[in-house]
Amino acid sequence: MTSVYHKPSAAPPSLHAQILADIEGRILSGEWPPGHRIPYEHELTAQYDCSRMTVSKALTQLVRAGLIERRRKAGSFVIQPLSHSAVLEIRDVAAEVASLGLPYTFTVLARTKRRATPADRNRLNVAAGAPVLSVVCRHDAAGRPFCREDRLISLAAVPEAAKEPFEVLSPGPWLLAKSPWSSAEHRIRAAAADPAMAETLRLAEGAPCLVVERRTWLTEQPVTHVTLTYPAGAHELIANFTPSQS
Repeated sequence: MTSVYHKPSAAPPSLHAQILADIEGRILSGEWPPGHRIPYEHELTAQYDCSRMTVSKALTQLVRAGLIERRRKAGSFVIQPLSHSAVLEIRDVAAEVASLGLPYTFTVLARTKRRATPADRNRLNVAAGAPVLSVVCRHDAAGRPFCREDRLISLAAVPEAAKEPFEVLSPGPWLLAKSPWSSAEHRIRAAAADPAMAETLRLAEGAPCLVVERRTWLTEQPVTHVTLTYPAGAHELIANFTPSQS
């Protein structure tokens, strides 16, 4: 004789939980991008056949989670998640996007192998005519531009980069895996988006941007110089430190 045990099915989610999950899913998937107005409360009430209090409770929870903002007389809108970078760490852009709970992709916009120009020498401190690789990438979060990466790699330090197409890994994590570094320098500044940057990041020309420049060395040998440009309103930098022991 064979007996079959049927596990009792789980209780269906509450309407509050369903509304919360539906809206959060659309935001995190990129279906509802930053700036998108979500349906009005009375529209959600009709859609889910529930009380306005249930809808309001779900929207309040989304506000506390930092996913939407409620504007008086205008409705509720998806907000741009605020990304954080540690000033004293070298973090992968993909990890920054992942920390926001958003899907990540990157696109190589340009890749040029050349002899170092005077501008290259200022950025990377390499000898005149030294072989370098210039790579420009756009990093996206949920299908929207997150930041632009302008990177210069010393091929004397990392010759394997000359043949690397960066189809699987973007230059940052690829370099961390291939070439160790012993020291780094960060420079942080504000800048207005020029026409090329505005087009890449889908910003208005002249929009404020946060620019992080970083150089790394292996002992005395320069490895890479990278400029990461973020829309200013969507990124902040943090640093943790302790009192000097002098």
